This record gives sequence, structure tokens and C-alpha cells, in this order.
Amino acid sequence: MQKTKFPAVVATFVVCFAFWVLLTWSFTMQELIAGAVISLAVALFSARFFIHEKAFWFLNPLKFFSGLFYWICIFPVELVKANVNMAKICFGGCKKINPGIVKVPVDLKSDYGQAALANSITLTPGTITMETAEEDGQTYFYIHWIDVTAPSGKEAGDAIKGTLEKGLRRVWE
Repeated sequence: MQKTKFPAVVATFVVCFAFWVLLTWSFTMQELIAGAVISLAVALFSARFFIHEKAFWFLNPLKFFSGLFYWICIFPVELVKANVNMAKICFGGCKKINPGIVKVPVDLKSDYGQAALANSITLTPGTITMETAEEDGQTYFYIHWIDVTAPSGKEAGDAIKGTLEKGLRRVWE
């Protein structure tokens, strides 16, 4: 069994406690102590599963603000574009769609970055990340796309990923 490192526990505690404060939005001493105790317990038991790389990457202001920019600006824009596209498909008659599975190359090296990209793609309407595969050092996502307009991997990747991958690269690499 892998032994949990102290920086990983501290980083997990900080993230858990921040979520506790954001979700409860209560600043009484009793609530803060309860949140700290629960966050510490969660961190002790789960840090080895969550933190595999640099434990304090979020303390880098550039990475932190890049992450905020991604979730406040980049992802919502891509989400709106995907919703508008789905509305066009639904209101224009669903008989003209071309569903399929495309193999899209991914240039993110970080496991966390790849997971964030896969989740971002799945959260946008019309796409679902089904599988991740690695071939000859290149990572690929198999994505079910409701209206395949570009069957090749590179073109499909540009259409599906949009600016998501570039934004996540600033955060995770």
C-alpha cells in the first residue's frame, strides 16, 4: 500500500476545507471547527488517491488565476456555443444529424488535465468522452459526437475541443 505524504494531506485538507466553507457559508467557530475536523479526516483517508503530482500547484498564482479564467470565461463560452448548436439541431429537425464515434488526439500530458478535458467535453451537449487510449506515446479520446462534421481526428479534435485544451494546458502543465 502506498504511504500518504504530508504535503498531499495538507493540500487535500486545504481543498476540502475551502469547499466546506463555500458550501456551508457559515463562519461560526463551531461550523469552522466541524469543517476542519471533517476535512482533516477526509484528507487523511483520501490524499493518496487525489494527489499524485505536485501537491501545492494551486499556490502558484499563475496556475490559480488560469484555472479561474478557464472556469469563468473559456468553459462557459464553449458551453454556450455547444448549447446553441444543439438547439439548432433540435429545432431544425433531428433527421439531418450524423452521429458517430471519433478518435481525437489529446496533447495534455497531465492526468488531471486529461480528466478535466474529458469532463469538460462530456459536460458540453452533443459529446460524450467514452474512452481514453494511449498509442505510441500519444493519448486519444474516443468521443461520441451527435453530429460528426469532420471525421478525421485532427479536424474533429479542433471542432470538439475548441479552446478547452489550450485553456487547460495553462492550468495543468
